[in-house]
Amino acid sequence: MTRAARHKPGTIVFDKRRGTWNFLRWVDGKRKSKVIGTKQEFPTKGAAWRVAQALPSLSPVIRAQTSPTMADLIARYKAEKMPTRKCTARTYSSWLDKHITPTWGSTPVSEMQPRPVELWLRELSLAPKSKAHIRNLLHTLLDFAMWSDVLPLARNPMSLIVVKGASKRIRQPRNLTVEQFQKLHKELKEPFGLMAMLCVCFGLRISECLALRWSDVDWLGATLNIARGIVEQNVDDVKTDSSCKALAIAAELLEPLKAWKQSSPFPSESDWIFASPLKLGRLPYSYTGFWRELERASAVAGIGHVSTHAFRHTYRSWLDAVGTSIAVQQKCMRHSDIRTTLNIYGGVVTNEMAEAGAKVAGMAFKVC
Repeated sequence: MTRAARHKPGTIVFDKRRGTWNFLRWVDGKRKSKVIGTKQEFPTKGAAWRVAQALPSLSPVIRAQTSPTMADLIARYKAEKMPTRKCTARTYSSWLDKHITPTWGSTPVSEMQPRPVELWLRELSLAPKSKAHIRNLLHTLLDFAMWSDVLPLARNPMSLIVVKGASKRIRQPRNLTVEQFQKLHKELKEPFGLMAMLCVCFGLRISECLALRWSDVDWLGATLNIARGIVEQNVDDVKTDSSCKALAIAAELLEPLKAWKQSSPFPSESDWIFASPLKLGRLPYSYTGFWRELERASAVAGIGHVSTHAFRHTYRSWLDAVGTSIAVQQKCMRHSDIRTTLNIYGGVVTNEMAEAGAKVAGMAFKVC
């Protein structure tokens, strides 16, 4: 017998004379042999070994020794392949620690199968999109297992899992009308009013707005450079390469920016535009501080709940309302994929649908 594939609890060997894969192991000091199958059934030693692992006579303890558990794999993934962007890493850690590790941590990596995982996902009290994120993270983990030689290269079993309704939103994003934004802005204290104005005029994410420095403003060229983000008071990169861009500042927006610079106790080029007095300017205002002020102002204005990301959705809606082409909208939104601009952001917040319908009807009656 030749071509031995040695593993701790036993050995896979190919019997040339019979043309079969055999599993050899020592049990109580005696050598035992088990025919796995022919080379036509199992073309590789790895395929034969996976069958041998499933043998009832191979105890679960020994099988666990040959394959790391998901908890082992997750610990290694966090050390070697965890995304470097803090916001993404925080989200991944949340899915891993709250859902994946408690349920699958003790399962050997080689025993992860799509059916039990899909049934488990169906029972989770989460939105379909969140379930899809967990499925995708499991897919990433098993890809990592193949990359790190924990599993043989093969089709990822997590690709067989279907999450129904993953592309559907349970709650529709909030898009503010011009009147609603003006009511809200009137109630916001400074510098939160200026933050909201920057977010709605540039479509900024709150992490990008809070991370602005005075050096990012080109007063002569009237541009604002989006170069970084800040999450939980940790300075980080922007979300994507497309997010890093210089944006033109409208003349109406330059004046309040200049006024804030003149009144701010932290006007140096290296200072944060929205430096927090509580942190002596070393850090900007926190997301929590802005969120609390937004909750207070929206309640006083009587316009209902407004999230910080509502300004970005509103920006896309207003771009539509003023007749901006979709190609330009993608650039303004700083999306790397135009499908994100089309499918996720935006909504009708003015009467442009009625106006468009009236124009079409007018054309039809004109022909008649």
